[in-house]
Amino acid sequence: MRVLIVEEQPRSSQLIRRVLEENGHIVEVADGAVAAARRLALDPHAELVILDLMLAAGDGLTVLEMLRRGSAVPVLVVSGRDSVADKVAALDLGADDYLIKPFDFGEFLARVRALSRRRSAGLARP
Repeated sequence: MRVLIVEEQPRSSQLIRRVLEENGHIVEVADGAVAAARRLALDPHAELVILDLMLAAGDGLTVLEMLRRGSAVPVLVVSGRDSVADKVAALDLGADDYLIKPFDFGEFLARVRALSRRRSAGLARP
């Protein structure tokens, strides 16, 4: 599966990338909102977006809104923002799942597999 990680913290993006690649995924990284928009415009074929909400140059919720205007790609939010209001806002804007940092990579991979199954079964957004 082709995955785009939108995460500006190099350590986090490298860890997530390594785990995904070790599990057979093709991974690209965008280090912020502008880079994510540019990456998606150049290559709109991502099958999953892993999105952090805390981005210095643009809020992750803004990236999520942009994605939902033109794409049905599944979005897994991974964020240190752990309030119910943050989770509700992301899910209401179209996130498919929300995982709070720090997280267990076993759970992370299970969520990635679940989103992949939904996409394969045609249960993703139209």
